[in-house]
Amino acid sequence: MAEQKESSVLFSLKELMTLEDDRIKQEEADKARRAREEAERKAADERARREAEERRLRDEEEARRTEEQRKREEEIRLEAIRHGEVEKARTEAEHRARMEAMASQQAHEQQLAMVTHDKGKKHLKLIVGIVTAVLLIGGIGGGLAFKKASEERAREKAAFEAQRIEQERQQQRLKQQFDLAQRRQEELMNQLSGAKDQAERERLQREIDEQKAKQKAIQRGGGGRPRAPGEPSGPCKCAPGDPLCAC
Repeated sequence: MAEQKESSVLFSLKELMTLEDDRIKQEEADKARRAREEAERKAADERARREAEERRLRDEEEARRTEEQRKREEEIRLEAIRHGEVEKARTEAEHRARMEAMASQQAHEQQLAMVTHDKGKKHLKLIVGIVTAVLLIGGIGGGLAFKKASEERAREKAAFEAQRIEQERQQQRLKQQFDLAQRRQEELMNQLSGAKDQAERERLQREIDEQKAKQKAIQRGGGGRPRAPGEPSGPCKCAPGDPLCAC
């Protein structure tokens, strides 16, 4: 019986030791699990913090690039507006100068035509005097010569007047074409000041250059005046240094 009791106690002690070992192992396992979970939590927190910081830096960089792009576009727009205003002012000044020059030239040509016409009148009076003398001297033969000279002079005068009227009409047509090209150029310049695309700005600039060339061509084709009756068709006889000479 004593041996049986002793065996029972030993068994109980072994069971207790086994249970204690299991408890210690369980505690160690729990401790290791908690340590592992804590490490994983810290790693997750660090990763989340790092990702948040990276997102913040990316957002700041994107905002910086967007702001720089906006500033560049704004500078380009303002520069285009300034360029358009300067170009518009220069073109308007050139247009006014050309119109004033054309008006002065036309006034000068009209004055020259009037002077030539007056000279023609004097010449006609001289012819009348000569013919009168011839009539007095030559009778019927002189009368026929006077009639022929008068009719020739009348035909020359009528041709000159028709040529002058046609010249004025031509000048008016050229002026209308010039004004139309000028208005189109101003419209293109306004479009250029608001254009954001480089290709569009280049296209508008090409059209503006074409309108300028058209205006210069119109201006080159607007000179000259009709030759008055009796005026020789030889070299230019304007006074030296005359700025309104049409030669």
